[in-house]
Amino acid sequence: MITTSSSLLSQRALQRARQAMACLPFTREFYQVLEEEALSSTGLVARPDWGELCCQPLAASRIEDDFIWLIQLGVLRREVDGQGLTERVRLTPMGRECLSCWTGAIPRASLPQRLHHWLRRYRPRL
Repeated sequence: MITTSSSLLSQRALQRARQAMACLPFTREFYQVLEEEALSSTGLVARPDWGELCCQPLAASRIEDDFIWLIQLGVLRREVDGQGLTERVRLTPMGRECLSCWTGAIPRASLPQRLHHWLRRYRPRL
């Protein structure tokens, strides 16, 4: 019985993570880069190919906010070096599982999905 409830919880977590990935401005290529290497928000802004990794131009502070949200959802994790956590992030196994659901580009979320995501992110107690 416990495995059923835990699998239900993990399915809900995956659904939340997939919805966030569809609502945020990052492309599939962004997540594929994070599979191979760690990346910081300032590093993303400085990359010459940022246009392929994001659907819209973003400031480093906005990217960092999105990173924190994806960390809370379990899609990303901070990279650790010899002195502790760094500002760079990597894709988690859960993030890889979410990414495997789509064969091509991550489909953009509809307006109702975006509204639901916004409420979940900024007004979670409503």
